[in-house]
Amino acid sequence: MPSQLHVGAATANITPKLGTHMQGYFSDRQADEVADELYAKAIVLQNDETALAVVVCDIIGTYQHYLDAAKARAAELTGIPQANIFISCTHTHYGPNTLELAHLPHEAEYTAWAMDKVGDAVKLACNRLEPARMGHASGSCPEETHNRRWHMQDGTVRMNPGYMSPERVRPAGPTDPEVAIAVFISEQDRPLAALCNYSLHYVGSAAATAISANYFGAFSRALQRMAGGDFVAIMANGCCGDINNGDWTRPQPPMPHPHYQVERVGKVVAARAYGAWQQIRDYDPAPVLRAATEMVDFRRRESTPEELAEAKLRYEKRDELELTEWVYALEALKVAEEPLVRPTPVMALRLGDLGIVGVPGEMFVDYGLQIKARSPFARTMSIELANDFVGYCPTDIALEEGSYETRLCRWGKCAPGTEQQMVEAGVGLLSRLAAD
Repeated sequence: MPSQLHVGAATANITPKLGTHMQGYFSDRQADEVADELYAKAIVLQNDETALAVVVCDIIGTYQHYLDAAKARAAELTGIPQANIFISCTHTHYGPNTLELAHLPHEAEYTAWAMDKVGDAVKLACNRLEPARMGHASGSCPEETHNRRWHMQDGTVRMNPGYMSPERVRPAGPTDPEVAIAVFISEQDRPLAALCNYSLHYVGSAAATAISANYFGAFSRALQRMAGGDFVAIMANGCCGDINNGDWTRPQPPMPHPHYQVERVGKVVAARAYGAWQQIRDYDPAPVLRAATEMVDFRRRESTPEELAEAKLRYEKRDELELTEWVYALEALKVAEEPLVRPTPVMALRLGDLGIVGVPGEMFVDYGLQIKARSPFARTMSIELANDFVGYCPTDIALEEGSYETRLCRWGKCAPGTEQQMVEAGVGLLSRLAAD
């Protein structure tokens, strides 16, 4: 039988300085305001046999070598095995350039500093370990998650077709409305931490140069208010590469102030999570804790010699092209410099009868739905942008359909077959953990 669960949770502030170059747009932006702080949020779970750490960072994403450095520091500070440390990113588009994409200046010094702070967050969580119990539940929030890819009357598939566009036919993919929540409480029933999971890209803000954790931060603040406590509340993003908050079947929503939709969505999703939380009747004081990782060979697409020659010509005509087209020419050349195949991790955790799978890119929602449907656990969270960044990972069907997420660049380069590869790895890891 597993021994008594101990849980600790903590945060470390990773807000950058003003003037930092920001990620998420084709054009360069520099931060001139802080709407709300960015954090690395950590939960440590430990019993006599195993110690695990789950960390979620308020950044758009970053690469395995940075995340591995964070894990190494956390392991050195705490003794938790590096293989048992799970780190994901929320994908806010209102944070620093932690990726090397397009022509934007990479904030390498910030990224390394933020990863040091991740180690701090894990250590602080260890300092706060105390006997605890865990429970989990799910709610549903279909109103705030929408597939952004649509079949159009002209036979194409288009991302974000426009509000009430008469050319729309039907969505090109599903959604995942589940709001999953795992709650960790003390022996006195005091909440220590909550880990939530919802499949929704960031929510757009009119304050393009204001640093913000986006709806992930708004969710955290709202859930703490609803529960009436000071605890670590985390929203880990689900598979949502083709999902956003735009409901194209309705008129454009109001924006009374720049952060209105960000705050509104955070509150709505937090309410559904809190409602699910209140349905938890059984809290487990001794869940099985396990972790497993499989390195999969991520394969990128290849350009033909003719396509590369054309990209080189377009790249050399910067003054004659729109910024977007010039960026894609640059990106095609950059992708061609990368290895055809590189290893990337798929990681799974077992927390009692809750399974968690972390996948290393912006996976289409179908990835998460397939993993959940085949999981042997009572409940499963699928978390994207975990432990690495390989960019958009569409389904094989979407790769044939085209549109933004499939256009070749460093944030959209996966080859056909990636869908099955990632899903099978995730399901295989869960099955292995369930058998332990």
